[in-house]
Amino acid sequence: MDQATWLSEKAVAQLTGISVSTLQKQRFYHRGIPYSKIGRLVRYSVHDVQAFMTAHRIQVASEK
Repeated sequence: MDQATWLSEKAVAQLTGISVSTLQKQRFYHRGIPYSKIGRLVRYSVHDVQAFMTAHRIQVASEK
């Protein structure tokens, strides 16, 4: 089993530029980046964060 790296919501906010409050709202509405929750502890998998950002990538005309 490969070992996943888990990030806090603050680390995800710094990495993606999405504010902590927006991440919290997205969790409340069951949208956004997949996460794991153990008690009050929220963690995001690095792989899920990368996949989410890649899936929302917009190609400009010069890249096509």
